[in-house]
Amino acid sequence: MMRYFNIAGPCNKAEHYMIEAASRLSGVERLIEMRQYFVIHAARQSGKTTYLQDLEQRLNEGGIYYALYCSLEIAQGIDDPKDGIPSIVKKIKHAFALSGIPSASRFASNADYMDYANVLNTELVVFCKPLDKPLVILFDEADCLGEGTLISFLRQLRDGYNRRAYTPFVHSIALVGMRNIRDFKARVRPEGETLGSASPFNIVTKSLTLKNFTTDEIRALYDQHTDETGQAFEESAVELVYEQTRGQPWLVNAIAREVIEEQLGGDYTRSISAEMVEKAIQTIILRRDTHIDSLLERLKEERVRKVIEPIIMGGHVSDRISDSYLYVKDLGLISDADSQLKPANPIYAEVIARTLTYSVQETLAEDDDIHQLPRYMKNGHIDIDCLMRDFQQFWRENSDIWIKRFDYEEAAPHLILMAFLQRVINGGGNIIREMAAGRGRLDLCVIYEGERYPIELKLWRGEKTRAQGIEQTLRYMDICGAREGWLAIFNRDPGIGWDEKIYMDTQSLGDKTVTVVGL
Repeated sequence: MMRYFNIAGPCNKAEHYMIEAASRLSGVERLIEMRQYFVIHAARQSGKTTYLQDLEQRLNEGGIYYALYCSLEIAQGIDDPKDGIPSIVKKIKHAFALSGIPSASRFASNADYMDYANVLNTELVVFCKPLDKPLVILFDEADCLGEGTLISFLRQLRDGYNRRAYTPFVHSIALVGMRNIRDFKARVRPEGETLGSASPFNIVTKSLTLKNFTTDEIRALYDQHTDETGQAFEESAVELVYEQTRGQPWLVNAIAREVIEEQLGGDYTRSISAEMVEKAIQTIILRRDTHIDSLLERLKEERVRKVIEPIIMGGHVSDRISDSYLYVKDLGLISDADSQLKPANPIYAEVIARTLTYSVQETLAEDDDIHQLPRYMKNGHIDIDCLMRDFQQFWRENSDIWIKRFDYEEAAPHLILMAFLQRVINGGGNIIREMAAGRGRLDLCVIYEGERYPIELKLWRGEKTRAQGIEQTLRYMDICGAREGWLAIFNRDPGIGWDEKIYMDTQSLGDKTVTVVGL
């Protein structure tokens, strides 16, 4: 059977191209040896389940431990421990039944589910007593438990942990999920008291996370396909995949699958180029596969907006220990590599922008005459001045209406201009978006027919805004390799009239020109 790039469920070596799961997370075996209880967390579809199932197999084959993989997804959202704990115990029982652990049928054979506050602890103690090897349990989807069930679950594990010196119990436990459970602040009393610390699981010794693929790992993954089929990935294609995905495993696999299965229809005679990769990326963005769609649904949540909105605007996310920040980071939507907070990869940045501007794009598309070349298209080039004048008129007439429609109201000016520029992409162009918190601006570079048009977006913050903006635009022009640039400044002061806000002023600065667009 020929292997393929997997984008649904855990990977296995017999069916899928894959990077060895153990290479992406170090130190786990040492924690198990030390009898530790620990957390593994990473974004969805980043390889957690693949890693756990591989770890279970390696531990069992090693002969030192009995290892059990158990997903807690069945108890998702069950808040009442009277229902949640019995569901967990029954799921563990089912996992034992599928394992090769001796006498697995003993687990919970006479469980008293009415004693929900102790049944999990009791049954684990009873099961561990006669075992001839230490038991390791790998709990997947541990962060999906409802608060009441989670607290009872953790309390029973903690009770067993604390009495291990004289009562047999689970040797080592991994709690695995999207969220770092140490950041999960559960309320256990009406007055808001917690379990006694910031974490309801205060016996956790360490929190680990799966790393994304490196460029070398992407190359090694793709080389597996080359070795089996003879179809090569050009080096520029591999580099583009890393640049656009930052090694996010699902995206890396999805791009390869899209090119091989959809673009080429399984034709292995052609090498895979950067152009094919770029086309695949655009297809994945527009198609909004489940992986992307599930992330984008989160954009509607208030705690996500609090973090994403300032990133779009180049503002500051001041509290990087808040639950909102940690939540969005755990989702895999953002990265703080090199101390710069921004979308986790350019693909996510693009889908965030397109999702938040979709309604404006649809409205603008309805107004466009598909039989007539846009006014801003002249002789195969974009007349950005013309495009900006059109936007000035649109902004003057529609800003009050559109801003009120946005959940991301503070970022609405930036988002609406991006939606306006999206028509250029739909006409065959491209936009590079440089989003990052703390920069005080949003950088856009419109690319059409090989020409680059850098545009800087800022909010009016007083007289210094213009001078700072021009300096920033010049720097961005150097990065883009352009001699012309545009600085769009939004003035949201209700006391300033439109005749004062709306202007265009072009300045020549050496061999470069910057056009300041007042809005």
